[in-house]
Amino acid sequence: MFPILQLGPLAIQVPGLALLIGVWVGLALAEKEATRLKLNPDAVYSLAFTGLVAGVIGARLAYAARYLSIYAAEPLSLFSLNPATLAPTEGMLIGLIAAFVYGQRNKLPLRPTLDALAPALAIMGIAVAAAHFASGDAFGASARLPWSIYLWDDYRHPSQVYELIGAVGVLGLWWAMKQRRLPPGINFWAVIALSASARIFLEAFRGDSLITVGNLRAAQAWGLIVLTICLLVMKAWNQKAAASATALEDVQHP
Repeated sequence: MFPILQLGPLAIQVPGLALLIGVWVGLALAEKEATRLKLNPDAVYSLAFTGLVAGVIGARLAYAARYLSIYAAEPLSLFSLNPATLAPTEGMLIGLIAAFVYGQRNKLPLRPTLDALAPALAIMGIAVAAAHFASGDAFGASARLPWSIYLWDDYRHPSQVYELIGAVGVLGLWWAMKQRRLPPGINFWAVIALSASARIFLEAFRGDSLITVGNLRAAQAWGLIVLTICLLVMKAWNQKAAASATALEDVQHP
């Protein structure tokens, strides 16, 4: 693992750099997808950027609120590029609220806009996996296998590599799905469902997971909840799209 890239006197935090690259590539793909879906690419880019900035700021402030005395003594730590000092749940909620408000004010159609954001989500999954690989976070459970890695004083599953492979797979499946004529919004929920499915499966190889009941891990429980919500929304939207198509056909061919 290589958390720091030393370039002369400059020390670059590789996990933060991986996330920044992911943001840049993700926003570029969202803008391109917006153009393909005949949306305003600038508006979609601004929506994603607004949600991202609000989410990162919210995640950092929420994390700082947990350790207020530390950040009060060193306020410049608020500007650290260390992704470990973020509160992801709070940041995600704040980012989603900010993006939703922006979309409503700019009258962006919900479902096509979600589809435009789908590749950005897939790319961020890859970026997070790369950040974990660089930092050594999300390390694997102990295992003596031909492909095990030696990390934190033990031979372990290369869980970060598994995570990276899964994220690349999600991006590949999104690419395949976008070639089909699916109802608007389905690609977005499919990316989230695939990501949740990968998390449910790959969490079993993690060595830093919180166990809840029996052998069920907290991340797997959340993954099951997210997957269930995605499948229900996809089913409802597919049924509504099919009903609309049938009604339109009846009008055109009475």
